[in-house]
Amino acid sequence: MPVNRRTVLGTGFATLVSQLPVVRRATAATGAVKIGVLGDYSSAYASVGGTALLEGVKMAIEDAGGQALGRPVELIHADCQLKVDIGANIARRWFDVEDVDAVVDIPHSGITFAVADLALPRRKIVLATSAVSSDITGTKCSPYVAHWTYDTYGIANSTAWALVKSGALKWFFITMDTVAGTAIERDATAVLTAGGGKVAGSVRVPVNTADFSSFLLHAQASGADVLFFSVAGADAVNLVKQASEFGVSNSMRLAGSFTMPDDVRGMGLRTAQGLVYSAAFEWDLNDETRAFSRRFLARAGKVPNMNMAGSYSAVGHYLKAVQKAGSKDAELVMSTMRAAPINDVFAHNGRLRADGKMEHGMYVMQVKRPSESTSEWDIAKLVAEIPANVATRPLSDGNCPLLR
Repeated sequence: MPVNRRTVLGTGFATLVSQLPVVRRATAATGAVKIGVLGDYSSAYASVGGTALLEGVKMAIEDAGGQALGRPVELIHADCQLKVDIGANIARRWFDVEDVDAVVDIPHSGITFAVADLALPRRKIVLATSAVSSDITGTKCSPYVAHWTYDTYGIANSTAWALVKSGALKWFFITMDTVAGTAIERDATAVLTAGGGKVAGSVRVPVNTADFSSFLLHAQASGADVLFFSVAGADAVNLVKQASEFGVSNSMRLAGSFTMPDDVRGMGLRTAQGLVYSAAFEWDLNDETRAFSRRFLARAGKVPNMNMAGSYSAVGHYLKAVQKAGSKDAELVMSTMRAAPINDVFAHNGRLRADGKMEHGMYVMQVKRPSESTSEWDIAKLVAEIPANVATRPLSDGNCPLLR
């Protein structure tokens, strides 16, 4: 059956696209395939993505032969500084002046929404590999956005599910005051209450918080079993170190929603041992992930986290779709991406759904004790594997307007 707007996403998508103005459409069929990495290179999440994530994208381009459609693949990158206005301005310039075909990374959900709004009338593709809000494929879904690595629903239905199953039913939340932070607390609370648990309290903290002492003492006084924190990068390192200093980690189980290998190394195993977190990718899972991670380590100086491996996967799948579609046209490329399963080091039998979510499994990890670690990056053990149908929100529950 020929691919068209209606067969790919249904009436809602066809109507939406037909009403859009055509912006720079003539350039879609000519020129290099151009990818922009919109990342954080100077703020709280630089260790989560930054130049190491850029290496993952370079690896994907190299593994694709450095070209698509017989044309070179060009790569540019810029620092969004975790600020919506800066990120949006960069994306606008990329689309309108530099003719970027796809944007990848975007470690901030608010910036992702802004970039998606810009991409829609321009028919550009957004590979959201570092943003986390489940609203990206829910109420704010967009036809040219692929949400790849993880989302707040997946975290809640892995970390939160494992903790509830273990009997930890009274939680305190320390939540970053962002779109993503609010979403993870919402989704984790839903899992907690569905399992018979309750919220003992919650506080909001800004990104780049240095002193968590008052928040930690508040959590300790709440009598909660679990301290669930949704801060990342340098903020997560500071929080866990201070939790250890104040003895909070002796009386409460710590659970991180956005914890990465670099974070754990920064915390130290003695400080972070026992910390539970979710991952869409773990470098030491099997021979395939270890081989890829050795390549990555040699280039980036660290093993890949899920955002880095997810970016490698998304860009690789995108370039294959461009080649197969015989075009850079966003509609054709997105429909081709949806039609093909994702089988690579990041996901096996993954699929890109009609709402833009890439469906794949998740892993619940626990930081090892120092005595359990056998090498520099041997930092965590697998607690549970969460299948894709559990880690991914049902299509019917997301309220994505494209599906109406």
